[in-house]
Order: sequence, then structure tokens, then C-alpha cells
Amino acid sequence: MNLARLAFLTLLARPLAMFLTGADVVGREHLPKAGPAIIAANHTSHVDTLLLLTIFPARQMGRLRPVAAADYFLRGPLIGWFSRTLVGIVPVVRTGGVHEDVLAPARQALLDGDIVIIFPEGTRGPGNDELAPLKSGVARLAAAFPDAPVTPVWLEGAGRVLPKGAFLPAPMNCTVLVGEPIRWTGEKTVFLEALRASLESLRKSAPPQRWLPERPADPPPTSGEAAPSAPSAPSSRHS
Repeated sequence: MNLARLAFLTLLARPLAMFLTGADVVGREHLPKAGPAIIAANHTSHVDTLLLLTIFPARQMGRLRPVAAADYFLRGPLIGWFSRTLVGIVPVVRTGGVHEDVLAPARQALLDGDIVIIFPEGTRGPGNDELAPLKSGVARLAAAFPDAPVTPVWLEGAGRVLPKGAFLPAPMNCTVLVGEPIRWTGEKTVFLEALRASLESLRKSAPPQRWLPERPADPPPTSGEAAPSAPSAPSSRHS
């Protein structure tokens, strides 16, 4: 694994994700242990990728490859180096021609045994917890690798930490809900309907979100210690 990427993810990205989101993970046991595999998640914020990269153990981080728009993440030398070298993106050209195979880099990553992270909505949503229509790219990848598990993941709260168009994040407790993997069914519409149903089910089971940091509750009195009582009313008697 690229040592610079490992250092970035473990020493910077993971602590930052924990500080900004709390990163509660439900269903961690459903995450793939090896590739080729596909993570299909909802998308409301750039924090989404940060969260997904940091919920895996360090030994798997070198195999995580988020699919990202080349026109955005490769728009300059510096951000291009950062995106490729430290984040490890699979760049996809959104403005490709009719006959251009825009998913070829993602298929190559799966062929190499990587875990590909894809956002089936295609772009960040408005952050209102509504799932936009799913595009066919995830189905095409699943069809090309029918034995690769497709794990649905719902990210709750990330769109409030860093909404689309915002520049400064606001710490807020987030939850990553991981569903049971699904497999390619042989028919695109059926597969996309099953994936959407799984994502919606995860969304409905998400707990309420709260801003961070939250003031802890007062501890209960210890054994033998009397609980504080309300002050008594002043006496009306005179001596």
C-alpha cells in the first residue's frame, strides 16, 4: 500500500472523521473483508467519502477505491495529486462520448481485487435525506462482476456536517448503517429496485441525529451519597 496514503487515512482522515461525525457504525459485520466488492452508498456531502474510507480497518484501506468525477477531482495538478495519491479515487469522466467506456477504470479496480465505493445517485443530493433515482452504473459494474457482493450503506447526517455548497463543516453525530450484501440478479431493473429498497430500509432505521459535542448528563449519586434536594422554603416563624 502507498505509505503516504496509509498515513493520511489513519493519522489525519480517521481522527478528522471521528471529530466531525462521531462515526457510529451499525452493521459493521456486513462490510466486505476483501475485493472484488462494491459499496453502494447515498451521497449528500464530501464527508461521505471520508466516512467510508475510515470505517474500515487499516489493513483494508489500500484496497478502498472511491469512484469520483474526473472533472471535479482532477481539475488541477494539486487536487489531482491529492485525489489520486491520498484519497485513491477511481476517476470517471462524466462528459464522455456515447461510445466511451466511462466505467472502465472502476472495472479495472474490481479486476485488481479492490473494494470500489460508488454513489449510485451520481451526484450529491440536497441533504434532505431523500434518495434520488439510482443511475445504472452500479448495475453495470455488478453485471460485469456477478460474484462481487454489493453492500448498501446509508450515511445519516453527513449532509448536515458539510452540505452541498458549504465550505466549513459543523460537527454533528452521524451514523453509518450497513445492510446485508445483495447480488446481481441478471436484470438491471430488478437489481436497482432491490438496492433502492435496501437503502430505503436502512434510512428508515437511522436514529435521530444530534450536534456535537453534546453536554453529558449529570452522573447519578454514588452509593451512600444523598441526591441533591431542592432548597426548602424560608420559614415564616419568628424567634
